[in-house]
Amino acid sequence: MSYAKELRVAELAVQRATLLTKRVFHEKAKGTLSKDDASPVTIGDFGAQALIIQAIRKNFPQDEIVGEEEAATLRENKELSSKIWTLVKEARLSDATAEEELGGPIPSEEDMLSAIDAGNSAGGAKGRIWALDPIDGTKGFLRGGQYAVCLALMVDGDVKVGVLGCPNLPVDDSASLDAHSGENQTDAEGKGVLFGAVQGQGATSRPLGTGALGKSQPIHMKEVSSIADATFCESVEAAHSSHSDQSQIAQKLGITKPSVRMDSQAKYGSIARGAGDLYLRLPVKKDYQEKIWDHAAGDLIVREAGGEVTDAQGKRLDFGKGRTLKDNKGIVAAPRGVHAQVLEAVKSVLGSK
Repeated sequence: MSYAKELRVAELAVQRATLLTKRVFHEKAKGTLSKDDASPVTIGDFGAQALIIQAIRKNFPQDEIVGEEEAATLRENKELSSKIWTLVKEARLSDATAEEELGGPIPSEEDMLSAIDAGNSAGGAKGRIWALDPIDGTKGFLRGGQYAVCLALMVDGDVKVGVLGCPNLPVDDSASLDAHSGENQTDAEGKGVLFGAVQGQGATSRPLGTGALGKSQPIHMKEVSSIADATFCESVEAAHSSHSDQSQIAQKLGITKPSVRMDSQAKYGSIARGAGDLYLRLPVKKDYQEKIWDHAAGDLIVREAGGEVTDAQGKRLDFGKGRTLKDNKGIVAAPRGVHAQVLEAVKSVLGSK
């Protein structure tokens, strides 16, 4: 299967959702709610989830969706729901044909709530299931760093299509990351990139627009001739990954450059196009399970760009186990030529604990 329609709908749906997230990003009162896993939820999260699920339901009504949010809070908090509805109904692509492809605007506030609640699939290894993270890197979003709108299609547990919308990354694929790439970011001119991939067909980037899709170009991971010169990315939050272990691994590999700390799957997109080289996310707690929506799109995009993504034991990530990667611990993403060397350093540091 070519998955051409799935890719196109996913790219347009993510692009439309970023119209809303960018608007919220610029507003001071970002409407944070507390959530049971202690990560902030924004108006943007709910709004983006509604817009994307609506597009999937219009185009692929039989498909299931694993989404991060549910609308129970909004049904109780009418004021917040109304605020989100105002943003959702105004988020339209400027190209009428593209907007029509997504099924047009959401008809009513109740339809918006029902769309949000449709992200309730339990996941698994059977059938067509979309994994959606409406705003990945919520804390980055709130503090003005990097964030991503992420969508992936899994068929029988295997990721077939992956799309990442990164409004605050530079359009220029050759712009290298530095230690400040994850902080004080904007979506000003020259920023905003849409990454896409289909299994077996390579990965692309294109400028994130407001209407029809922009021109795409293929992306590839950079060949790393000397691992000591590699740029490695990690999460900003120490609660998300072990900075101390990652620092020891970098030392073991002879990497002296400071790590690039940024939120969200923007890290996957960045290394896929050669702006960075390695991405490490090592577990802080033994019982922590990664969510599938935090990795599905990025995993495919990096692999299609010539990279390898495994857990800390060297196993491929298994997206067919439900809503979490319960059979995997940690993430190691690197160009194919050096992945084994990086993994060896990871095992050595983790094995000595």
